[in-house]
Amino acid sequence: MAGSVNKAILVGNLGMDPEIKVMSNGAKLARLRIATSESYTDKNGDRVTNTEWHTVVVWRGLADVAEKYLRKGSQIFVEGKIRTRSWDDQEGNTKYATEIVADNFTMLGSRDGNQGGSEAPRQEAPRQAPKSAAQGTADVSPDSGNDESFDDLPF
Repeated sequence: MAGSVNKAILVGNLGMDPEIKVMSNGAKLARLRIATSESYTDKNGDRVTNTEWHTVVVWRGLADVAEKYLRKGSQIFVEGKIRTRSWDDQEGNTKYATEIVADNFTMLGSRDGNQGGSEAPRQEAPRQAPKSAAQGTADVSPDSGNDESFDDLPF
């Protein structure tokens, strides 16, 4: 196999409002806590729900969107990469954190603000262009100026 893939996709709800930080270089970071749940019926017929909590990190323009529109309870679709970082605490112990570094996210829910307490219309956060052609091609969207792909649709 020539390469590898590090891709995470989540659909879940925010457990708290985004935590916003501005770095010393001026870059904005938003940290999101997202819950995903799965339910099933066990062999005794009881309904069981397992909830997993994920830390998602978004940077710059995506952090601005998160700060402005996301609130506790908001449902979002997130795409990103899994990253593990480490640091030493005050006692010298090495600590680890595994996070999803989001490439983009889409706010889900109703337009009237009943889903997640946000009154913002449903919209997709801006996408960032890939760093190199080896990582993929740029996304084509209706406002990108490339209408060629949309003219070929059979309907």
